[in-house]
Amino acid sequence: MKLIAPLLALALSSLCHAALAADQGKAAVSALGELNGIALACQQPALVSRARNIIVTTAPKTRDYGEVFENATNAAYLEQGKSKTPCPDAVTLAARIAAAEKNLQAIFPVAQ
Repeated sequence: MKLIAPLLALALSSLCHAALAADQGKAAVSALGELNGIALACQQPALVSRARNIIVTTAPKTRDYGEVFENATNAAYLEQGKSKTPCPDAVTLAARIAAAEKNLQAIFPVAQ
């Protein structure tokens, strides 16, 4: 009986950690998708290609992550057009995409 409580606590801790990691992953994928939508709306094709390459090479290849990326891209694209917000310059947008890439790489490290 004394062994069951610590094992249960360890199992619950592992589940909570996995759920937190999944949430962080989806948030990071969504952030990159948002930047991709802005790049699309602001006619920055090189940055669009860069963002798509990052998602393909860094995030897990699952339907969930793909949908998160596409939904965030579509929402940001539409919002950029509706809000009439000025487009960020290419250097600023590239820096934001690079930061999003580092964040994704930290969450989804490549197996060496």
